[in-house]
Amino acid sequence: MQDADMLRRGLLAWVSRVGGVLVLLCCSLSLLYVMTCSPLHSDEPPLSRALPHAGANQLSPGGTRPEVGAGAAAGTGRAAQSGVPPAVHPYQALLQEREEQHRLHISSLKKQIAQLKEALQERSQQLKGVQDSLKRAAAAGGSVEAHGSQAGDLGDDPGAKSQQADLQDFLRSQLSKAEVTGGARLPSEYAVVPFESFTLQRVYQLEMGLTRHPEEKPVRKDKRDELGQVLEFALHSLNTPPAQLDGKSSKVYSPSDFIEGITRTEKDKGTVYELTFRGESSPEFRRLVLFRPFGPLMKVRSERVDTADVVINIVVPLSRRTDKFKQFMQNFREVCVRQDGRVHLTVVYFGKEQVSEVRHVLENTSREANFKNYTLLQLDEEFSRGRGLDVGARAWKGGNVLLFFCDVDIYFTADFLGSCRLNAQSGKKVFYPVLFSQYNPKLIYSGPEHIPPVEQQLVMKKDTGFWRDFGFGMTCQYRSDFINIGGFDIDIKGWGGEDVHLYRKYLHSNLLVVRAPSRGLFHLWHEKHCADELAPEQYRMCMQSKAMNEASHGQLGMLFFHKDIDEHLRKQKTQQQQQNAKKT
Repeated sequence: MQDADMLRRGLLAWVSRVGGVLVLLCCSLSLLYVMTCSPLHSDEPPLSRALPHAGANQLSPGGTRPEVGAGAAAGTGRAAQSGVPPAVHPYQALLQEREEQHRLHISSLKKQIAQLKEALQERSQQLKGVQDSLKRAAAAGGSVEAHGSQAGDLGDDPGAKSQQADLQDFLRSQLSKAEVTGGARLPSEYAVVPFESFTLQRVYQLEMGLTRHPEEKPVRKDKRDELGQVLEFALHSLNTPPAQLDGKSSKVYSPSDFIEGITRTEKDKGTVYELTFRGESSPEFRRLVLFRPFGPLMKVRSERVDTADVVINIVVPLSRRTDKFKQFMQNFREVCVRQDGRVHLTVVYFGKEQVSEVRHVLENTSREANFKNYTLLQLDEEFSRGRGLDVGARAWKGGNVLLFFCDVDIYFTADFLGSCRLNAQSGKKVFYPVLFSQYNPKLIYSGPEHIPPVEQQLVMKKDTGFWRDFGFGMTCQYRSDFINIGGFDIDIKGWGGEDVHLYRKYLHSNLLVVRAPSRGLFHLWHEKHCADELAPEQYRMCMQSKAMNEASHGQLGMLFFHKDIDEHLRKQKTQQQQQNAKKT
């Protein structure tokens, strides 16, 4: 019994100990749970702690971004007061990152714009400095004006000053090398760079090849833009008050005052332009010489040219050919007597045959047109063109006259006489115009019965003629230059050679040779005979000229292959007849 009590007391003690351990374990677990899972302490309601602040940078359910305003500031303030950072939504973090990127990009663009403005200002200062230097050079010893804005200051930048000095040296060197103010000695006629002549609507070009035309209209866009810029610059220069010579000019120049210009490009120097405008009165002109040395357009010279007192002595050598002389005098009476009125005619006639007819034509013109300014010289010699022109030039006793060496088969206009006066200058320039040579009218117009009057034949097209760039016989030069150069080689007899000899003399001198196509000078077609007594070289040149005068490349080809063409047409006709017979 006692043993049973002891056993019961032992069991109760063990149970109480186990229960105490279990109670202690449950209390520990409860305390750990409370410490780990209880919510953070905050004055905000539970929903405010669970969701992002309404004022924070986040996307709304509609996909738009709410305005950052007072709500965000309040939320940030509450978070700061509680010492706990606010909850950050993933969208908000992304938008903040994008905002920072845009801010940096905008800052970079602003810096680049500032740098570009600074570079542009520096370039403008350099250009102004170049213009200043060019104007100072013009005042010191040459009239050179660059195209651009007004003069400025380079400042203290040594690099800019060095660039400006290099550009100035380049412009001066190009101008000094180019044939602008004087001529250059050339070895032969093959070294000559010819001019192109142009008006407001047309460009007259020598280099035609097989595709280009002697008269370009409409003008190619790049050429039109180039010449338009030159004309605009010239008009601006003429209408600028400092350019009004002697301060007396009140005329405002416009494109309608532009008469004609010539231009050429030397590949190692630049492009020169010479433009002529109508002046205050009818015989007065304004001429501008411009130069583009592969850089800014520069004005080299501006001057008035008064041609009122410039008389042209037209010298014509002649032997027989009285029918052609009558046609020549019809044109002479209309252009030289009625329109121009400042011309003297010198006819040098070789031989005695038909000289009375020539004298009769001159006397009739004198009586009917009241024209007294002519001279008839007779030489009882074998015809020599060079000899006749030399005698006619030296026979003039009225001072230094402008000579125009002409042939009896030449047709010219009053505009050409103006070009003759403007492009020749005593002691400085001689004018070698390139005339437009007419093809055989019988071939052009398909027979003699379809040939129109001469005035209607003077059309510059590829199938009507060509620029006679191998001929140097028609020329305008002052008598003093002709005498000083030594005149013609009078030992040359017959046809050809004397004009090239004189041309080469001028090329070897310091005179500027103006070689350009002339829109008012035509060579009328006539049958050419090459005499057997000519030297081999002269005979070859004569035959070459004869072949080129007949027709164009295509027309000569049609003549050469006319048998093949006729045979083809015959076959076509036969086939057509056979087909018609089968149908019937």
